[in-house]
Amino acid sequence: MVERTARTKRQSRKSARPTLSAGPAKRGPVSRVTISLSEDLLTDLDHVVSERGFQSRSQAVADFVHRALVETKSEKGEDVMVGTITLFYDHTVGGLQQRLADLQRRYIDEVISSLHVHLTGDKTLEVILVQGPAPKLRAVAGEMGKLRGVISEHLQLAAAIIPQLHPLPSKSR
Repeated sequence: MVERTARTKRQSRKSARPTLSAGPAKRGPVSRVTISLSEDLLTDLDHVVSERGFQSRSQAVADFVHRALVETKSEKGEDVMVGTITLFYDHTVGGLQQRLADLQRRYIDEVISSLHVHLTGDKTLEVILVQGPAPKLRAVAGEMGKLRGVISEHLQLAAAIIPQLHPLPSKSR
C-alpha cells in the first residue's frame, strides 16, 4: 500500500518536523510516499546520495523515478520528445560524412541541429539535436549507427520539447 499526502509549499513550511529540501518544486505540489528498502539497498542509496551530491534521499529517488519514466515513455509511447544522437566515427571512411548529411536532410522534420568536432587521429564526434516521436528518433539513430565507419551511436531522450520559435506561415487560399 502506498500512502499519498498532497502538500503545498506553505503546508510543508508549517510542518513541525524539519525536512530536507530538494530545492524549489518544479512540478507543483509534492506528494509524500513511503517505501520500504532492504538494508543493503538503503546503504547503496545513501552512498549514491553522497557520491552524486543529492541533497536528500527523496531527491535521489525522484531523479531515479523520473529517468525510469522517461525511458518507459521513449520505449512504449508515441510522445514527441527531444534528445541527442551522439556519433563517434572514422571520417576517413569514404562517403560517410555525405551519407550522414543525407540522412539528416531526409529526416529534416526531426533533425534540429548538429555539431561535429574533429578529434585526434581520424575520428570525429558528432552530436545531433533531434525532436519527434520516440520510435522515429530511435529509427533515425539506428540508421546512422549502421553506417560503415560509425564506431558508436547513442540516443539520449528527454521528456520535453523545444518550443516553436516562429509561427508556421499561413497557407494562401
